[in-house]
Amino acid sequence: MSPALMQSCTALSGSLYRRPCFLFILVAVAVSVTYTTFTLNWWNDPQRPSVINHTGKTADDDQVNTRVLTNRNGVQWEDPGRYHVAYPRGYKFVMDEPEKCRYGNQAPFLVLMAPVAPGNLASRDAIRRTWGNETLVQGKKVQTLFMLGLPGGPGAQKVQEKVNQESRAHHDLLQSDFMDTYHNLTIKTMLILEWLVSRCPEASYAMKIDSDVFLNVQNLVSMLVNPDTPKQNYMTGLVWWHSPVLRNPDNKFFLPYEVMAESEYPPYPLGFGYIMSMDLPKKILGVSPQIKPIYIEDAYLGMCLKRLGISPTDPPSKSLFDVNPIYSYGRCKLSTVVAVMTTRVNQLLRYWQDYSRPGPPC
Repeated sequence: MSPALMQSCTALSGSLYRRPCFLFILVAVAVSVTYTTFTLNWWNDPQRPSVINHTGKTADDDQVNTRVLTNRNGVQWEDPGRYHVAYPRGYKFVMDEPEKCRYGNQAPFLVLMAPVAPGNLASRDAIRRTWGNETLVQGKKVQTLFMLGLPGGPGAQKVQEKVNQESRAHHDLLQSDFMDTYHNLTIKTMLILEWLVSRCPEASYAMKIDSDVFLNVQNLVSMLVNPDTPKQNYMTGLVWWHSPVLRNPDNKFFLPYEVMAESEYPPYPLGFGYIMSMDLPKKILGVSPQIKPIYIEDAYLGMCLKRLGISPTDPPSKSLFDVNPIYSYGRCKLSTVVAVMTTRVNQLLRYWQDYSRPGPPC
């Protein structure tokens, strides 16, 4: 009990006041114990770290400021804030397929890496039934894998159990111990690069491809085996040149001047699908500690390329990549592209069925 509280009760006189004062003291003690217990439990919760703000401001005063978080085990890490992501953080693969690129006597020519949310089984199954089933193209081995983080929310345990079952059935899932959210897509991409470096160093090319994309693997391999295609320092896709840094706070991809002072991003291929030669993952990982990672994954890769002195390469034709088709593609058009965005799983399945029919496409 505080000295001020005790003094105020002692000052009260008369039997009329003694009993209410005693009850007041009991209530105050009970509230104090409850609050202290709650505070200690909150502080010791490993999932709710404490905040040490070295700026002298509250956590909401300036979301760009650096904070240090400490859990009950004493492990400290920097809070990335709203516009950055927590990478690197020593993430571990909790689900791995370490032999995928060493199976048989031929290393993959091309590794397709699709980042997918843990609960999005429908998209993974659609890919397995379509372009993910293309394993030997023009004599070149092609390997498809899915990259996942950890599920969140009330049903996370059930989602994880289903993911475990799926992994035992298909052996094509990679999962790391970060929370799988859209904001953490940069983390997911960097972990894809880590996995490629450690597990697939002998592959020739890799492609990061979103799960809602139709991929013409035949055309992709034809483009890569072309003698004019570089074998090193090569990244291509639908390259954005002179992409402005968006300053409207209401925009999904807003970045303040404190985070990105430049008015334009370095050139980068759009994240829905880009290809890189297999020397690049290690080089990008090598310079990434010098560049604080922003949550806009594809733009961040462009920043890493700039630090390396490497520029992305436009594809032979920009019509090979379509991120925003204004109409539904027909069989003839599908036979001429590499990657096209779809709007739903059924459209991807229909595209593939149409594309795969025997006979001339046009």
